[in-house]
Amino acid sequence: MVRQLLGEPDLLRTNPYFRAAPQTRLYSIERVEAAERSDEFRAASAADTRRSDAAKASAQRRRREVLARIAAEPIEVPRLTTPRLAALAVEHRNRRDEERAYERWTHVPDPATVESVDPAALARWKVNYLRHRLTRYDDLLDELFGSTGRSAAEQLLRRRVYMAISEAYPDLARECERQLREREYGPPPG
Repeated sequence: MVRQLLGEPDLLRTNPYFRAAPQTRLYSIERVEAAERSDEFRAASAADTRRSDAAKASAQRRRREVLARIAAEPIEVPRLTTPRLAALAVEHRNRRDEERAYERWTHVPDPATVESVDPAALARWKVNYLRHRLTRYDDLLDELFGSTGRSAAEQLLRRRVYMAISEAYPDLARECERQLREREYGPPPG
């Protein structure tokens, strides 16, 4: 709109932040104020507002569709025996620990066993295993990439998955609440 209404600048100056950038275009205040009073400016501004409103409405519609899709997605958590879930969770954690050694050369894998792990850590590993390996959580997150409303959809999905895990495994409800709280509000201070 600036080029359309004002045309060529009154003055060109070196960009004060990046010398290699294009020159800064400067316009006299009188020319700008006169252009803003014109019918052409009002018409262009109204058209811009209509486009902006239409884009916002479209984004809101896409956001609602993404949230509705996540809300309708069935979240199924298979029920395993406590010893089987513990063994699979530790195995999953050990595999991830080995993968970290490939990603970071300074990381030294520290394999764990069901018997050697702290109960709080085991609960965390169980919830992580269920969330990442036995639900469609990661697939659904991948499908959200680039979607309008992705952040809200991720939050809804996360809540639904943690709730489903809590219902299937009541003994993991406290860990699900802790992980969800930490995801939403960050780790506790200190």
